[in-house]
Amino acid sequence: MIGIVVDSNSQMPRELAERHQIVVVPLTVSVDGVERLEGVDLDADEFYGFWTEDHEPKVETSQPSPGAFVAAYTELLERGATEILSIHIADAMSGTLNSARLAREMVDAPVRLVDTGTASFGISCCAWLAAEAVAAGADLERAAALAETRAAGLHTTFVVGVPRLMDRSGRAVGVGVEGAAEDGIPVIAMTGSDFSVLTTVTDLDAAVGAMVDDALAWTPSGRDGLKVAIGTSDASSAPMSAALTQALTGEASIAEVLQYRIGPSVGAHTGPGTSGLFVF
Repeated sequence: MIGIVVDSNSQMPRELAERHQIVVVPLTVSVDGVERLEGVDLDADEFYGFWTEDHEPKVETSQPSPGAFVAAYTELLERGATEILSIHIADAMSGTLNSARLAREMVDAPVRLVDTGTASFGISCCAWLAAEAVAAGADLERAAALAETRAAGLHTTFVVGVPRLMDRSGRAVGVGVEGAAEDGIPVIAMTGSDFSVLTTVTDLDAAVGAMVDDALAWTPSGRDGLKVAIGTSDASSAPMSAALTQALTGEASIAEVLQYRIGPSVGAHTGPGTSGLFVF
């Protein structure tokens, strides 16, 4: 039996984790000096509630400890798993995978690590495919290979609510998101762990149009067509997410439109008002 683990940067919806018995290891998010565990004692609504007109919180994120991964692996082994598939945020973006490497040496079972090369719901896309493959009888290496294949076929575009946070995060070095925001609304693209400014537009309708056009031009990873996952941070980004959903639903090349929340470990680098999509 193969147990599957992801980190909370995956933004994995609870129902998806429960469906496939996936264990989610939380990242630590510090808000104004108080540390909380993402998805355990800090959810998206509470996180964005710290942002007010008069206060922008100081937010920092850190990877789970090796001990947290040992606990997750042990939980799955106690459930009857004999092998572990551990799927995570890009090594280039976080120390999370290194913690998992250290934990792998502390458990008495095979642990196969997958560097998705991406972040946020992209991790869930990889784990989802792997979990379906495991349910259909795939062995550990086959499931890991499918997760890695899905990782290579992912693409995302998004609009950030607080552009300067992207530049400060260190994840988009040289992209100049804050500078692009001086000329309008930057639509940011990410393929793998590489960021770029896809275009700069004058209003949110134009941003939606650019993101929809970019998504529809992507090559589907499955024979049934494109799947699109639309992310919403908070109430201020809901209208844009709704517009994306309306524009993509019913398109002939779209097989499915999904929804997810942009939680604390991603919102720390994008702020409230962020909306975007993954396409695969």
